[in-house]
Formats: sequence, C-alpha cells, structure tokens
Amino acid sequence: MVDYTSQIREYIELECEVLKKLDIQAVNAAMNLILEAYQADRQIYIFGNGGSAATASHYQNDFNKGISEYVEQKFRFACLNDNIATVMAIANDIGYEEVFRFQLENRLEDGDLVIAISGSGNSENVLRAAAYAKEQGNRVIGMCGYDGGKLKELADVALHADVGSMQVTEDVHMVFDHMMMSIFYRSLCGREHLQK
Repeated sequence: MVDYTSQIREYIELECEVLKKLDIQAVNAAMNLILEAYQADRQIYIFGNGGSAATASHYQNDFNKGISEYVEQKFRFACLNDNIATVMAIANDIGYEEVFRFQLENRLEDGDLVIAISGSGNSENVLRAAAYAKEQGNRVIGMCGYDGGKLKELADVALHADVGSMQVTEDVHMVFDHMMMSIFYRSLCGREHLQK
C-alpha cells in the first residue's frame, strides 16, 4: 500500500492557505453585481475552457435550478460553453478564439453581466469576450488563478485564487460558487441550507 498521507496533507494545507488569502471585499462586490443583474431580471453570461467550462456549467445549474427552485423570480444564467454544436461550429468556421465573443455579439443588453473564467487569466477566447462586454458597457466578473493574468486587470471585479496550481485554482472557483449560492440561498429563499 502506498502512503500518500503527507501529499494529501500538503494539498489540503495549500488549499487552506489560499482560502485564507481571498479578497472578501471582491467576493462581496461580485455578489452585489450578481444581485443587481438578478433584481433587474438581466442575463448573466458565464463561460470558460476545460475545467473552467465545467465550473461555468456548474454555476448555471446552482443558480438556475438550485436557488431558482425556491424563488418566484428566477436567475437567468446562460453558460456559453454548454452548446457543443454552437461552440464547435464557431471554432471550425471562424476560430476558437471567437467561441465566446461571437455568442455575445449583438446579444448583450444593458445591465447584462458577464462572468469570465480562466485559470491562467490569459485564455484568448475568454479575454476577447470579456473585452467585448466591457466595450459594450457591461460589467465583467473575472475568475482567475496564478498571478491573475490579463483577466484580473480587465475585469471590473476579479475573483483571484492566488496560487500557482490549476487544480487548487479550480477548487477555489467552485468554493466561490457554493459560498455565493449558500449565502443567496439564505437571503433570497429564507432557508439555511439547500435540503436536496
């Protein structure tokens, strides 16, 4: 039997260190942007590549079903990486760097919010979509890791996991999701915890 216990402990300790360093004011600011979009019945577009695509899809699920099941007004999250046919058509016919920006083009409306996820903070297709949203006057929440990359500077609010590990970065991005979901669940639904 291989003893992985010291490596397991190291991973957990690193995760705890990163969580303790999080900018709580940035999380609060991001939550207020999400709440503003929700209260105005605006779209919230979210997207990323690879593991960040799975994270984006998870956010959509947690807000559109998890919270929305218990409130009359529903969240309007739209995950731009979930329609594989659309993503592949854009990538094939136009270019992979356009898979998110193209979906936002002439679709963004005043008050819509964009949540862009890139572990490195430098994914070209994510940056193009975020820059387009900013050009249209929309707010952008950028979720990133490592040194934050270009996304940290571009975003109105950066949710930054300050760590040189993609795995821990993606873990923390999911912590943001479940933390915000839990708090909104309590404040909007009047329940302490999701029962299901």
